[in-house]
Order: sequence, then structure tokens, then C-alpha cells
Amino acid sequence: MKICYVIGAGQLPLLYIKKENAIIIAADGGLKHLNGIKPDVVVGDFDSLGYIPEQENTVILPIEKDVTDMQYAISLGEEKGFDTFVIYGGTGGRPDHTMANYALLCNLSKKGKRGYLIGDGYITTAITDAAFCLPFKETGTVSVFSATEKALGVTEKGLKYSLKNHTLTFTDPLGVSNSFVGEDASVSVSNGTLFVMWEESDLKNFIDNLA
Repeated sequence: MKICYVIGAGQLPLLYIKKENAIIIAADGGLKHLNGIKPDVVVGDFDSLGYIPEQENTVILPIEKDVTDMQYAISLGEEKGFDTFVIYGGTGGRPDHTMANYALLCNLSKKGKRGYLIGDGYITTAITDAAFCLPFKETGTVSVFSATEKALGVTEKGLKYSLKNHTLTFTDPLGVSNSFVGEDASVSVSNGTLFVMWEESDLKNFIDNLA
């Protein structure tokens, strides 16, 4: 699987990248997080970084624009043919940017692509009219929320609390704090978009299995 890694300027306690069949795009201050790893592209208006990088494949964006640096980076990855995105440094900083990054997950899922937002000990993805197999785990928290006004036909299998053909709404937090129980687990929705987030303590294993 080809993976586009996008590195933002938010909190990043842990970074793991598998370079095979991959591209790395640093979004503005995300360049500081790479610690010697050379990105394939650097994009941004560089207000977070504080200077314009003197390296090839640097894309300078205007400060006044209609897209975030992260959004531009993901769009660039899409243009290069990637449909799986691992996003670091997209949480824990400004809450408005964190919300914007959740929106980007939804945008990817509605186009049949997949984004994984990694931060705060969790991985979050979005699924639209689709099923998603969770990583196998003995313990840990899983939460599911509707990202649309209604999400129809929500089914959760292999978790402590099951759902079958349920309707979740944007204002209903019923899906919070489910648990892994050491079984093959999955979440699906027949009509709508869901956020699926789970505790992840073995990031290397998750990335290796993606790749």
C-alpha cells in the first residue's frame, strides 16, 4: 500500500515512518518534527516554522488563503496518486486546526480514501458508507461518533458493547468508550460518515500492517 505521511506542527510525542512506497510531506512547522528525516515536499506559509526552508521541493503558500497548510499537503498527496494518509502533528495544538483536520478525514472518506490522524495516544479515522476492521487488541478503548447529522445502519462487532443496524446522530454520544475484548472487531455504517477512534500503544505495528 502506498502511504502519504503528512507531518503538521501540532503535538507529536511519537513518530514512526516506513519509507517503502511512501511520500513524506511536511506542512509548515511539521518540518521541525522530522529530526533529520528528509521530507519529499515541504509546504506552507511558514508562519509556524518561522523561516522559509532552503531545500528543493518547497512550496510557499500565501498567508491569506482559503485552505490550511495541512489541507494543501493532503491535496498534493492526492494529486500524486495517494489514497492512504497518515497524519502526524494534527492534534494537540490549536483546537480550531484540530477540528479542521477531523473535517479532512471526512473529506477523504467521502472520496473513498482513508486518513489516519495520530495523536494523544489515539488513532482516528473516518468511514463513509463502509466497513472498517479495527486492529486486533486484547484491551483498550474504542469510540464511534456520527460525523453527519445521521449515520444509518451502524453496526459494531467484536467489542464489549455491540450495536446492530443502529442510527447514530451528530448530537448523540452513545458510541463513546467501548472496549476491545480480544476478538476480531469491526465497525460499519450503511449511510453516513463515522469517526472511529481507538487507543493505540503499538504504532509501529499499526503502520507496518498498513504498509
